[in-house]
Amino acid sequence: MSTNRWRVSLLLLAFGLALAEKDPVEVQAKCGANLQDPWKAFPLILKANADCTWTITKEDTRTIRLIFSDYTFNPKSDCSQENITVYDADSSSAPLLGGLCKDSKGSGIFESSSSSLTFRIITDSAEYERNFFAFYYYYSPDDVSQQCGGNLTKPTGTFTSPNYPAFHPAFTFCVWHITVKPRATIHVVFSEIFLELDPTCRFDFLALYDGPSTSSPLIGEVCGRTTREYESSSNTLTVLLSTDYANSYRGFSAKYTTEKNITLTCTPRDMTVVIKQSYLQWLGYTEKDLSLIEPTCRTNTSNPVEFNIPLNSCGTLRQVIDDDTVSYTNVITASPSGVVVTRQKMLQIIARCEMANKTIVEIMYTTEDDIIQMESSNSHYDLSINFFKSATFDELVSESPYYVDLNQTLYTEIALHSSDPNLEVFIDSCIASPKSNFGPPNYDLIQYGCEKDETCHIHPLHERYGRFQFSAFKFLTEQPSIYMQCKVVVCDRNDTNSRCTQGCLPRHKRDLSSRSRTVNAVVGPIRLKSNHGTLDKSDSINRAQSDATAGSQGTSSIFLIAAVVLVVNSVILVLAALRSYRNTHSGYRYQKLPGL
Repeated sequence: MSTNRWRVSLLLLAFGLALAEKDPVEVQAKCGANLQDPWKAFPLILKANADCTWTITKEDTRTIRLIFSDYTFNPKSDCSQENITVYDADSSSAPLLGGLCKDSKGSGIFESSSSSLTFRIITDSAEYERNFFAFYYYYSPDDVSQQCGGNLTKPTGTFTSPNYPAFHPAFTFCVWHITVKPRATIHVVFSEIFLELDPTCRFDFLALYDGPSTSSPLIGEVCGRTTREYESSSNTLTVLLSTDYANSYRGFSAKYTTEKNITLTCTPRDMTVVIKQSYLQWLGYTEKDLSLIEPTCRTNTSNPVEFNIPLNSCGTLRQVIDDDTVSYTNVITASPSGVVVTRQKMLQIIARCEMANKTIVEIMYTTEDDIIQMESSNSHYDLSINFFKSATFDELVSESPYYVDLNQTLYTEIALHSSDPNLEVFIDSCIASPKSNFGPPNYDLIQYGCEKDETCHIHPLHERYGRFQFSAFKFLTEQPSIYMQCKVVVCDRNDTNSRCTQGCLPRHKRDLSSRSRTVNAVVGPIRLKSNHGTLDKSDSINRAQSDATAGSQGTSSIFLIAAVVLVVNSVILVLAALRSYRNTHSGYRYQKLPGL
């Protein structure tokens, strides 16, 4: 029963839609007319050699808005011989408001500034049926149907049709101008579109334009009930909603986000520039028109266009800025591969990475017709710290945690991952701690480039590798685990006065002679093997708690016995005191292993 009721309702709705649009849109057979109705919609069918003029006249102060929502010209016609022209007065000799022809895209919208508006349609001599649909109405800026639209400038946002999710007013006309930061695109998602359904969207429609106004290139036009996504090719987008006087529905709801046209990512190995294909197309270029400083270095990708720029080739320029910073710069230039078109914007993308000891600064300049835009962001050097099984440093220890024996020699390597052969690393300091946050207690292995532990040996500088070795030790704590943190200086190999060339320096000398900053590298945990095999974390904790409890009970018993003996015999008291002294806990401290 409910299904039948739904079908009947649907048929009534369809019948209502047909009746709503049927009466006011009868085909106009007359070539030209004087129109004075406050609103009117009419299809037009014209044959060859037509020359027809219509004039709309009003008597109040409202504005005339004329919309050609559908038009079909002879596809082989010339725009000079077959077109629509619209004039801002009562004759074709009045100021021209604009026009349409077979090359036009999207609906044509025209508004008068006088009490009348004239439009003229001419066709050529070809035998072809031309179809047009136009409607006009009068409006005032104070009308409720015009109180919508506006400027949207935030990176993300939402906007809806008037009254959404209720029905929109008749003759709704809204224009939203979305503008975000330069070198970005706008992505619009319509979660709902519910407008009057028509195959060519003659009555109600949403139109999106790729630029700052409705004169910009049309991205798309839609009506009916659907969901859609659109994306601009630049940092501006215009959205237009236009409806007629019949069949109002919910309208639409939309959200927009911002996406960068160009992104730069710096790593110690290379620079990566990603360019959106739509942005290049908007500028009039393809990926084949782009090259780096070294012209033979080009990209093989098209959507998106991606350049992986090595730091030591393709013309990349290297510059030492100061003791802490090295910069790498390359330029992507657009050079049309075919005939030079003077309308094209001149494009240069200057990609620059500044690598300091603590950070990597990504700086990108984009020039369009000599207008420079800049962007910067931060990253870090890529360092790793690992253990090896021998002094040859050719067999990596892959297990974690790393279980070792007491007195075992640990071979440690800190590596800088960079394609720049002119960088090297220097180990400034290393500390060990039983805590992962390196709170006290901790122990110095290396300090100011000097070996502080007697078992520690620093290997000579080896390009981008810092290496040292030390013997395993333990802290008298509740867990037999060790964490290690090292501070590393990254230097220019060609700088003879860098911190890397100075080696071991006492604190006061180091402070006077170096301004170098450091990069942290952390590794751990290292765990000690028990006499009966590998000890896991839970076992370590349980054993430590058991030992602590037993020690506490033993100490309490000793003091109790000593008190009793004190009453009985002063000599026994002396002996008990000596025994208590020998068994008192020695404290929380680091102990070297026998034989080290």
